[in-house]
Amino acid sequence: MAAFRSRRSPTPTDDLACPACGRAYPRDGEHDFCDDCGMPLVVSGIEGESIPVGEARERARKIRPEYARGELVRVAGGRNQAEAELIQNLLLEEGIPSMFKRSVAFDVPDMLAAGERDVLVPESGAQVAREFLIEADLMPSAGVEPMKRPNPVKLLVGFLAGGAITTLIIWVMVELGAG
Repeated sequence: MAAFRSRRSPTPTDDLACPACGRAYPRDGEHDFCDDCGMPLVVSGIEGESIPVGEARERARKIRPEYARGELVRVAGGRNQAEAELIQNLLLEEGIPSMFKRSVAFDVPDMLAAGERDVLVPESGAQVAREFLIEADLMPSAGVEPMKRPNPVKLLVGFLAGGAITTLIIWVMVELGAG
């Protein structure tokens, strides 16, 4: 089992550095990404200390900064958690950060992986994400109308009308058989 070292918390005097090329930047609030390679900047650590590369860090290294700006917008949906994760990982391979959340008004507490999910990306990467998903046949193209959900009011009216007609037919048959 690996031993964990305690890390000191960053102080305002610590400089920022690019984890890919090592270029140093002052901590002035103007730099978030490396000017040379576009990687997100990190607080420079203690001399000789190496930070283990984890899954989250590897995912962050794939993100292209130009696609990581703006509010989150919906670009696609998955029928379940696994499909949403597939879409999310495909977008990450293109450098587009994304996240997913349960679709509005859908809750299945007994089956946590079931249910529709919305895939969200920052505004700056939304158009590229949509184009990529259309090209990968994971999203309908602009000319194809998406499948519409039935109107619940129309379903209720149809169900009640069908029940009334069935009741009327049964009543007529009982009256004819009794008379």
